[in-house]
Amino acid sequence: MIQLTPHMRILVAVEPADFRKGIDGLAGLCTQQLRQDPFKGALFVFRNRRATAIKILTYDGQGFWICYKRLSKGRFRWWPQRLSSSPTRTLEAHQLSVLLSGGNPAAARGVRPWRRIDLTP
Repeated sequence: MIQLTPHMRILVAVEPADFRKGIDGLAGLCTQQLRQDPFKGALFVFRNRRATAIKILTYDGQGFWICYKRLSKGRFRWWPQRLSSSPTRTLEAHQLSVLLSGGNPAAARGVRPWRRIDLTP
């Protein structure tokens, strides 16, 4: 089980992913397209082209976890737009919970951490 904690580094891929890919394919996307090391423990969030499903990939020090959520009805209405040359956007843990519930994480307001933990790659 993956527990979301406030210090987690959560990266959302802006472009949709091919959901035929499994762990190895998504880890390859992290390296090649997102320019991130999948072994650093970040959570990588991917959406399919139809916006009906989300996959999360993370490494826990022993192996990879992959989580998959497909909505039985409807679509994920919110997804970050590409604002710059960066292929990812970051989310806070509480925002990811809102996204996974089909909500708008940009509208989710949480208490700001009083002391930020440095998780530079």
